[in-house]
Amino acid sequence: MGIRRTLIVAAIIGAVAAASPRAQVDGKQEALRDPSLLADTAPGVFRARFETSKGRFEIEVHRDWAPLAADRFFNLVKHGFYDGNRFFRVRPGFVAQWGIHGDPFIQRAWRDANLRDEPVKQSNLRGFVSFTNENSPQSRYTQVFINLRDNPELDKDNFPAFGQVVSGMENVDKLYGGYAGPKEPDGRRIIREGNDYLQKEYPRLDFIKTATIQPSTGAP
Repeated sequence: MGIRRTLIVAAIIGAVAAASPRAQVDGKQEALRDPSLLADTAPGVFRARFETSKGRFEIEVHRDWAPLAADRFFNLVKHGFYDGNRFFRVRPGFVAQWGIHGDPFIQRAWRDANLRDEPVKQSNLRGFVSFTNENSPQSRYTQVFINLRDNPELDKDNFPAFGQVVSGMENVDKLYGGYAGPKEPDGRRIIREGNDYLQKEYPRLDFIKTATIQPSTGAP
């Protein structure tokens, strides 16, 4: 009887834990460690809302502009990959870049989850969003940037835009850019050390509090 009661209590505790917010967060973290699990197809058009240390902005994504990029972005936002990310490369009058996870263990899992190249259908104009690449073919993975001006010269370097900031661009323009140029953080150290490195040596960087997929508005 004592053993049976113990098993029942353990089952109840397990069910409560599984339903708790912490368990759900842990589940998301686990999914982020296996890129193959984040393979949902994005809606044709969707919006992602970013709450940041400088205020809110929203990106509207059009899957037909760059389907692989749209799907990757949808999955990363949906599973909280960008939460806590620092805008580690902000070059005023050029681009604002983010997309390295604050936990090096998670970031390492994505290092080889590269996307195939796609043709540029939408130019890199002010407010448009693209994935970065590593100056080599098939090398896009998690890092993205917002164009702070018209940058059509990036089109020939295979940066297909997949979305556009449709509200809050004034907040994007406010992102801290005082570390631009030779003072910029070392991307390799961010990958190795995560937010610990950035918080210690680049404390003024702005950051993403949360990024979420917004409910459908009925757009096609």
